[in-house]
Formats: sequence, structure tokens, C-alpha cells
Amino acid sequence: MVPVFISAFANELLYNIECFPDGIEEKVRELGKKTENVYFLQDLFRVLSTWCRKADRRIVLIIDEVDTAADNQIFLDFLAQLRAYYLKRPESATFQSVILAGVYDVRNIARKIRPEGDHKSNSPWNIAADFDVRMSFSVTDIISMLTQYEEDYNTGMDISGISELIYNYTSGYPVLVSRICKLLDEKIAGSSMFPGKSKAWTKEGFYEAEKRIVKEDNPLYESLMGKLEYYPELRTVIYELLFNGKPIPYVATSPYIKDAAMFGFIRNENDQAVISNRIFETVLYNNFIAEEFMTSKMYDAGAKEKNQFITGGHLDIRRILEKFIQTFDELYNQEDETFLENTGRKYFLLFLKPIINGIGNYSIEPQTRNRERMDLVIFYQGEQNILELKLWRGNAYNERGEKQLSGYLDYFHMKKGYMLSFNFNKNKKPGIKEIVLGDRLLIEAVV
Repeated sequence: MVPVFISAFANELLYNIECFPDGIEEKVRELGKKTENVYFLQDLFRVLSTWCRKADRRIVLIIDEVDTAADNQIFLDFLAQLRAYYLKRPESATFQSVILAGVYDVRNIARKIRPEGDHKSNSPWNIAADFDVRMSFSVTDIISMLTQYEEDYNTGMDISGISELIYNYTSGYPVLVSRICKLLDEKIAGSSMFPGKSKAWTKEGFYEAEKRIVKEDNPLYESLMGKLEYYPELRTVIYELLFNGKPIPYVATSPYIKDAAMFGFIRNENDQAVISNRIFETVLYNNFIAEEFMTSKMYDAGAKEKNQFITGGHLDIRRILEKFIQTFDELYNQEDETFLENTGRKYFLLFLKPIINGIGNYSIEPQTRNRERMDLVIFYQGEQNILELKLWRGNAYNERGEKQLSGYLDYFHMKKGYMLSFNFNKNKKPGIKEIVLGDRLLIEAVV
């Protein structure tokens, strides 16, 4: 395979380089011939070194899509030779610089496992320097961009408010910030719901853009999901964070944490590992749930009953909770408590997904992402519904949860909220009840 690689490399040079120094083109053509001659990597590098020495300008080598090729041992050997020539550059001419593009982290090259299971440890590029440039956008950065946009289009948007909203959902991840803005400008503006840019650059327009971005397929999401398939231990960490709310310390030396951070899944927040941003979180939830669509009885139940939950174009959350209690009891009343604690919120999302699919969306409020409770915001036809999912830990804990939800409704300027409590006491009373706190109405469902 090495001769094939050398031939292909040489022919790419011949195809793309217009002019070589004297004597170099002939040597490159010889390497590119598909003959009986067997060439080794050192033969290729001698020619490259001569080229760099004779060239009238410095040469930079750019290698794209590095991560996709980093399972290939010939490619790794090629990188090792590059590094060897770099270290010998006072004696041997070589490239001025080598740029590795499409790589999450240069350390990733050293930890690849070959497909046939042969563990390969190699570190041809073990020279690294801290890169302290902040790559994410701050709220101030987003405000600056939207200010320039507003000068051109005069939408009348609340620049500060929209910037905060974009940051809250993307954590400043550049690709997501750009995509949200592109959707608002090119897809949302001019649609039937948002006929102009002034209508699009609003909270309602943002939520429509967010709904679209979490449902689309793009190379960024494909890359993330591919990593989950390739690294089962990484998949386990992400699942625990999402569905079980398990607190996972951010230990930089942990191989699982390093992988999750390197690939962009998590970030460090007060020494705890959290999902990088809310959009990634929703995409990951959707991906895990989609894996069970074909076999989940809970998903089937939601799909079969979906029409009864829509009244006059509005989502009937109370009816959804009533039917979920009934279905949950029928399907899982024989399961043990530990199993149900770890899967309760997943079952509700499986039940909800087919009901709102195509029209609605949901997101998880980050400050409530833990084992005990999780606040779900359900978007449907421009309306928001707040639903708290929590484990029952006694009356006192439940009352605190009611007050927390009431305060959360204040934040959203809403009068009605919902609670879904998973209670595994034998003497529990499943069903629906209404709780009035001041001018707030809480509808609580107990499973």
C-alpha cells in the first residue's frame, strides 16, 4: 500500500503544481509511475526535501480532513516522517510549516485504534503549545454582529435581547451562531408566519429557527453522532448526563472527559461536566430517542393517540399527562424502582416526541439539569409550556419543587405550569391534581 500512496501523492503534486525547480519534476514523475519499482516513504521525502531546498520561496503543506484519515497506518507513518524532517530542519530542508486541518485535537492522532483491533500507540506529533485564543462568541460579539446587520436592514429588533437568546442556546459556538442567524435572515424572514425581517428577528422567530436547526441534518451533527458510535464509553458518559442527570466531575485527566471535551460534547462548568450547549443537548436527546422509535411501546402509544392532544391548534398538556400516566402504569408497573428512576424522563420524551413532531419542539433548561429534576420547555405553534419532571422525595421536597416551578413561571411571565412526579411509593395516589400558588396554577401529574 505504501507504493500506492506515494504514487497517488506524487501525481497530485504533478496535477496541481505548475512549476517545479529544475530536476524536481522528473523525480516526482518517476515516483508517480505505476511500475514494478517499489518506493518507500523515505524516497518520497528525499524528493520533497530537495524541492524545499531548491524552491525560490518557502513551501507550506496543508493536510485537510486529518481525523478521517487518522486510522490509516500509512498516513500516521507519513506524519511521523514529517516530524522527523522537522526536527532535522537545520541539516535537511523541509516545509516551512505543516497545517493539519479537520482535526479536533492533535493528541487525537496518537490514540487511534485500528479497525482490526490492533491497538496502535503512536505520537508523531507530540509537540503542542497552549492555544489561548477564545474560539466561541461572547454576547458582546453577537451584539456587534447584529448591530452591523441592523444598520443594513433596520429590522427594529431588540439587539441585546436576541443576542442573549442566541448565546443562551448556542453558548457562542460559532457554527451554531452563524446558522441561527442565517436561518432567521434567509428562511424565517419571508415565511408565512414571519412575512418580513422585522417579524423574523423576534423571540418567536428565534424559537422557529431553533426548532429548525435541531431537526436538520448537517456535517456537524454527523460528526458528533459518528463519535458516539466509535467510542462506546463516550456514549455512556453522554447518556448519563442527559437522561440520568448524573453529576460527573470534570477531571481533565480522565480519558472519558478528555474525549468528550476534545470532540466538543461537554464543557467545564464549576468543575462539573455539562453538555456544551442547549442545541447540542436537544440534538443528542433526539438522537438517543430516535434509536428506540422502532421498538418503543411508549413511542407507539404517543403516536397512536396524538390527535386527541391537539385542541383548536393548541397542545393539551394536561391530557398528555393523563394519558402518559395511564400508559406508563400499563407498561411498566412491574419494573423495579431503580430501573424506572433511570428511564422515567426518557419514557416521557418518547411519548411526547410523536405528538409534537413536525410542528413543535422542546428544550431542557440548563440550571435544572440534574438527577432530581429537569425542566422541560415545550414549544408548539408559537406557545410555550413549562413542565417539570422530577423524582418524588417526600412532601417537603415536593413543595419546594412547586415553589421553584412557580418562580420559573414568573421568569417566563406565565400563569400556568405543569409537573410530572415519578413516585415509587407503594401507597402513592397516581393521577392529576391542581395546585394554586398566588395567581399561578400548577397542574401536577403523579406516576
